Amino acid sequence: MIAIGCDHGGFELKKEVLAFLEANGFEYKDFGTNSTDSVNYAPIAAKVARAVAGGECEKGILICGTGIGMSLAANKVRGIRAACCSDHFSAKYTRLHNDSNILCMGGRVVGAGVACELVDLFLNTEFEGGRHAVRIEEIAKIEEGLL
Repeated sequence: MIAIGCDHGGFELKKEVLAFLEANGFEYKDFGTNSTDSVNYAPIAAKVARAVAGGECEKGILICGTGIGMSLAANKVRGIRAACCSDHFSAKYTRLHNDSNILCMGGRVVGAGVACELVDLFLNTEFEGGRHAVRIEEIAKIEEGLL
């Protein structure tokens, strides 16, 4: 199950991403928003991040105007590694090396075609582990105040 959410700046792109998820057989839970009416991004990011961190959803997708605000907010939730990506290399390697569990994108930054390709890469790339697992453990230590 994929958690997905957006603010008003990401609503149009979210519709395209939802169509991609449906066409490719991904189940999802939509945490809103459902229009272009202005809404604050932090509460939506928190809901998606908590769904992922709590195990209700395997991964998440957050979309705002740039993707930056959503990533900042989502990363405040323990266990979340949200990455703002607008290119193929970053979307692939944030999974391979960082085991990121939330993809953040900007509705005013990437077009629908690229966004769907980024989602595909993000959802279908596995974490490499190995030396990268040690680095993920260090990130967790920061959350615990141990590093």
